[in-house]
Amino acid sequence: MLTQLIIALVGFGKSANRYHLPYLKLRSQIKLKAVYDHRLRHHQDIQDELKQSGVNLTTNFDDILNDSEIQMLSITTPATTHYSLAKEALNHGKNVLVEKPFCETRAQAEEILKLARDKGLVAMPFQNRRFDSDYLALKKVLDVGYIGTPLSLESHMDHFRPSDQFINSEPINGQFYGLGIHTIDQIVALFGQPQQVYYDIRAQQNQGNLDDYYETQLFYANFKATVSSSSLVATDYPSFRLNGTKGSFIKYGIDQQENDLKAGVMPGESQFGLDAPAAYGHLRYLNSNGDWISKDVITPIGDYGRVYDAMYATIIEQQTKLVTDQQLLLEMQILETGVSIQGPHVAVIK
Repeated sequence: MLTQLIIALVGFGKSANRYHLPYLKLRSQIKLKAVYDHRLRHHQDIQDELKQSGVNLTTNFDDILNDSEIQMLSITTPATTHYSLAKEALNHGKNVLVEKPFCETRAQAEEILKLARDKGLVAMPFQNRRFDSDYLALKKVLDVGYIGTPLSLESHMDHFRPSDQFINSEPINGQFYGLGIHTIDQIVALFGQPQQVYYDIRAQQNQGNLDDYYETQLFYANFKATVSSSSLVATDYPSFRLNGTKGSFIKYGIDQQENDLKAGVMPGESQFGLDAPAAYGHLRYLNSNGDWISKDVITPIGDYGRVYDAMYATIIEQQTKLVTDQQLLLEMQILETGVSIQGPHVAVIK
């Protein structure tokens, strides 16, 4: 008989309803028992559906903390609340899956991870973009070894969202923490700890505003990965451009999961997450005979729900965490160091 992981969702905003609930519905090994939100004002239709399926909706956090049947909390509240809510949950014996960014500093992350270890629990960030389809295509190219030894990689996650709004807030609410953590995590998952990191983090709109642009270069031995995001890009860069000793790979277009979710196409439906053939990545490389080969790489189907599969495997089956403690601490150090100095700068990461 399948052992279920019984969880509660903390927060009921866009993140919970777009990146979590649609995937939880497909996972019989995970039972959503409760949802907490301090107001429960939005998504009334989804609230009604959850109630009909037996999910308890509450505005009292203690209802979830004191429920001995609930094993894990998935925290999807605003970033500034992650640290305190994760601590409270762990102190009540709950495993935690925490939306990005996990917290604000490496020291906070170390405290959360130590608390989890001391209590025999699991704490992990929700790094769903390890299961972006364009990233999975890149990983496939690297795993097969088409392009030989990697020499350089460029990663873009751009938008065109002009704004004259002035936001005076903490760095945890800026673009580097909000999107940079995704692109940095993808690089760390593939290549590990860099030797040096170059930072350019700033506000392109409304000087002195919260950052809405970053370019971060991660240097390894004879390899450099550049990750970048801007809110003022009207013509797309490739999402990935990879060059190596035997060839190159280029991929335009982001994962289709988010577009489908916005359009009401849900996980499990036949066309969900499918990339258009015109958006397939293109590979050009020298084969073992010295011939140039050009081919498209069919985009794998992404699945953000695989983060939940990973948490199930870790909590129920005692498997290694998808995002290791070492990776999380390294990424928090990269984020924290990046915003500690205004303007372009270089840091040695130890």
